[in-house]
Amino acid sequence: MFLSQSMRSGALWEAATAYRRVFFAVIAASAVLNVLLLGGSFYMMLVYDSVLPSRSLPTLFGLLVLLSGVYLFQGYFETLRAGMLADVANGMERRLGARVQQAMSQLRLQGGQASGDGMTPMRDLEQVRAFLAGGIATLIDLPWILFFIAVLFALHFWLGVTTLIGAAVILSLTILTNRTMQKPSSQVAQLAAERNGAAEEHLRHADLLAALGMRERMQERFETINRRYTATQNALNRTATAFTGLSKILRLALQSLILTVGALLVIDDRASGGVIFAASILSGRALAPVDQAIGNWKNMIAARNGWLRLTELLDRVPLPANIATALAPPAKSLAVETLFVAAPGTPGLIINGVQFALQAGDACGVIGPSGAGKSTLGRALVGIWKPARGHVRLDGGALDQWTEAERGKFIGYLPQSVELLEGTVAQNIARFDPRQETEPQATSAAIIAAARAAGVHELITRLPQGYDTPVGRGGETLPGGQRQRIGLARALYGDPFLVVLDEPNSNLDADGDAALEQAVMAIRARGGIALVISHRPGIVERTSHALILREGQVAAFGPTPEVLARLKPGAAAGGGNRSTGVGAPAPAQAGV
Repeated sequence: MFLSQSMRSGALWEAATAYRRVFFAVIAASAVLNVLLLGGSFYMMLVYDSVLPSRSLPTLFGLLVLLSGVYLFQGYFETLRAGMLADVANGMERRLGARVQQAMSQLRLQGGQASGDGMTPMRDLEQVRAFLAGGIATLIDLPWILFFIAVLFALHFWLGVTTLIGAAVILSLTILTNRTMQKPSSQVAQLAAERNGAAEEHLRHADLLAALGMRERMQERFETINRRYTATQNALNRTATAFTGLSKILRLALQSLILTVGALLVIDDRASGGVIFAASILSGRALAPVDQAIGNWKNMIAARNGWLRLTELLDRVPLPANIATALAPPAKSLAVETLFVAAPGTPGLIINGVQFALQAGDACGVIGPSGAGKSTLGRALVGIWKPARGHVRLDGGALDQWTEAERGKFIGYLPQSVELLEGTVAQNIARFDPRQETEPQATSAAIIAAARAAGVHELITRLPQGYDTPVGRGGETLPGGQRQRIGLARALYGDPFLVVLDEPNSNLDADGDAALEQAVMAIRARGGIALVISHRPGIVERTSHALILREGQVAAFGPTPEVLARLKPGAAAGGGNRSTGVGAPAPAQAGV
């Protein structure tokens, strides 16, 4: 009922089965624990049937000592079981946390995203962790209902029959609870993700919304989603409360019925007085796991749905294939071979058969009208978007012949929209290189070298804490020009062989433009390759090659003076050319 066939496969099931020995130990501890639960019932029965008739104080205190020992062992095994389950839950989270993060980011690169704010998989993992830490104990205890019913049959046949009928009724209620709450629980999770996504979006764009007078409208939009979420959540809570209340009422009624049946048996001299109370306690113990399961069914369904969603996500985004033979870092050439690229998740091609080649020491300026595919080409060159056909090769090796981590060491990339990560300036420039902790001096030298190459060292030293200045979330504490220049330093960190700069001067002043030109010249001087996407003629004129894109195809490629000569004066900055149909948009426009 809870563990469906679809849950017994996939990465989560494999991770769980790695702890099978621990689960067997938990089951064994649960067995001992449930047997020890008989102690209170038998103690009461013996007190009524043996101690009170004999008035024997030694017998009473002896039984009390034995019961105290039972309770001590019961507490020990309860703590032992809880500790083992917590270890399994934490181990599963450690084992899967990075895997889920990798799948989330890879799904985003493939053009998909989890619903709402995109963090649903992490919340699903937390639901699974919480269930493994506590909720699963209830399911492990459920089969022991049969054990307690068997003990009641041993006390008397009719006591067992009464409890069995009551258990069947309450178990039917459990099945009905599962069927009734499963769909609303999924709806609540989906609406919660949408609500969180809307709230996060409003916070991220607070400046824009305030400037354009959109905050009230966006708040109304949020309230619409929130009302749907609240209504569904309230309906689910009412259903859960109703089933929980009904379960408790049935359990209490069953205990009263057991007392009634026991009393009839005593009146008929077919059972002792102690049996009445022992049977009442045992019936309560027998059905307690069902009562707990119904009370926590909402959380159990949420964990089940989270498990299924995570299994689907990890199956959809498998781990990248291992690369057994590591290629050396490239140092000679870049070759783009008949490249076709579509935006992830869409069928339409943006890049159509682009091909060109550059050698170490070359720099290529990419120009063209808005929508020509310039930014798409840049993303393909650094491995963000995968080619539909064709290859991007460095020294003859396709990009996927290096792992992502290794490839990142010899690729620098400055995207059109520069965002820094929450941390210090130094951490962002160093790409959060872990050597900052183990080799701070060596890494500091590389950070400063990258900052100097980007012409931003002096600017950074004037910040309140220099290189240790926090940049805030997304670099929000820094102006756009400073973010762009720090992003350029990040792209240059470690002297990468291939550096792709997408509109690197869109927020730069004259000093920034000069620093950018010097950075491109420095890349060429050390034998790297630079590819600069720009609408300004200054930086393009400093490159050795120029490439004109039009409708995703190469309209011209070759030495920069020859290519620019085919355009009218100023065309590289924003004019058009009727003979080629090629022009560059204004700086405020963004290429695709």
